[in-house]
Amino acid sequence: MKLENRKAIVTGAAKGMGAAITTTLAREGADIVLCARDTTALDEVAAEVRALGRQAHVVACDVIEEDQVRAMVTRALEVFDGRIDILVNVAGVTGPIETPVQDIEVEDFMYVITANERGTFLPIKHVTPTMIAQKEGKIVNIGGTSGLRGYPMRTSYSASKWAVRGITRTVALELGRYNINVNAVCPGIVETPRMHKLCEGKARVRGWSVDQVYDEYVQDMALKRVTTPQDIANAVLFMASDDARNITGQELAVDGGWDV
Repeated sequence: MKLENRKAIVTGAAKGMGAAITTTLAREGADIVLCARDTTALDEVAAEVRALGRQAHVVACDVIEEDQVRAMVTRALEVFDGRIDILVNVAGVTGPIETPVQDIEVEDFMYVITANERGTFLPIKHVTPTMIAQKEGKIVNIGGTSGLRGYPMRTSYSASKWAVRGITRTVALELGRYNINVNAVCPGIVETPRMHKLCEGKARVRGWSVDQVYDEYVQDMALKRVTTPQDIANAVLFMASDDARNITGQELAVDGGWDV
């Protein structure tokens, strides 16, 4: 197994991509601390991890609250005997959709920036001392292809994902000397309930059907198919494994060719 006996934290592990990433890492041998605000959904994913023969520890955590992040990392160190080998930052929000920049409320803009930037920064901040001490670690941030190109009508979300790239590259430069890899996996549209809510919101604003919005996304992709959560999980597994031992500060787009 690629991750046998590795100790991992996955934020936003309750649903969609986070759940797929969590079970994929477990299937490859990792023990996992799962954190999110929705602990009911976390319990369901944790049960899947345990069914695979791996440890699963559920921690309620809002990743924009430093005290909660600190406590979550402390709990991980307790249950993992002082090691943290992998951090995957999945938690995030989408914010206003189909909204021109002049119509975005400042509070809505800042909510997305805070959730997606601070929610990536704080877990990195608090796992870094452990990874430095053990002179080893893998950090994988979930960015987005809207952080690789402009995304009309999604100013706040796109801005936040560009920031994730900045965090990824800068931290990679800082931590490389300690044998810590820091990379980002950048999904495009992913087949999750969140995508369907996005399609419904766009359809409502445009006066289209949901199917028309969905098909517009598909036609924008070179491969003409929507990314699945498992596609993202496979990319995260690669970045979290020794297969990516000499890759750091990079963004891997998994988007069916939307950003080509």
